[in-house]
Amino acid sequence: MPEETAVYTHGHHESVLRSHTWRTAANSAAYLLGALKPHMRILDIGCGPGTITADLAALVPEGHVTGLDRAPGVLAQARETAEARGLANVDFSTGDVHALDFPDDTFCVVHAHQVLQHVGDPVQALREMRRVCKPTGYVAVRDVDYASMTWYPLSEPMDAWLDVYRRVARANGGEPDAGRRLRSWALQAGFTDVVSTAGTWCYSTPEERTWWSELWADRTLVSEYADRAVEGGHATHEELRGFSEAWREWGAREDGWFAMLHGEILCRA
Repeated sequence: MPEETAVYTHGHHESVLRSHTWRTAANSAAYLLGALKPHMRILDIGCGPGTITADLAALVPEGHVTGLDRAPGVLAQARETAEARGLANVDFSTGDVHALDFPDDTFCVVHAHQVLQHVGDPVQALREMRRVCKPTGYVAVRDVDYASMTWYPLSEPMDAWLDVYRRVARANGGEPDAGRRLRSWALQAGFTDVVSTAGTWCYSTPEERTWWSELWADRTLVSEYADRAVEGGHATHEELRGFSEAWREWGAREDGWFAMLHGEILCRA
């Protein structure tokens, strides 16, 4: 069976995890929550530091949640998150979404948030998610669409940042504009019952602008993404410093506004 061939563009620098730990079931998986039942067994793929995983575990108190991530290092933080909340119905393990190490028909829900944009074969990943999901269960996926990102005031350096990011992500084997492709990928994977929706994140208050701009200013300079941008010839260190400064300038603007669109699919297995 195929194995992962793409490279995770962001890596797990503190500036990346700063973003990931903000995510909750409410702000990142609202389209799924109405389908959850207390007894369900859930697989959370690409769980990262485990904040969404922990929320899902709290929502299925009679069930169980397994958080899965390819990077073993981040799972220590995920376990700490679950332990701090006193959750006993959750466990964590490593694995590859292209070849899941679970029997057929294991889970009531298979969930992946911001995962398929980073994998080498998203259709194969969805086939595997479908395989391990019970026939009456749900496969739930949400991914951003980078081309949909928009902001004000307009900024040529931020336009250049977005162009560089998308080029780096594709050079790493991923698809940064995954959100618009989710329904198509699901149909190719064999799903016939697919509900497609969209969700947004928006940053406009002073606190939101400061948080969002500073994490991207840092990520643009010191994360694995920055290393790959330079090593791949997509940007120079000087250009990355310019992008970082543009992020900080945007974050300081009283009229600053930033929004992004996410594609969502809820598929019956």
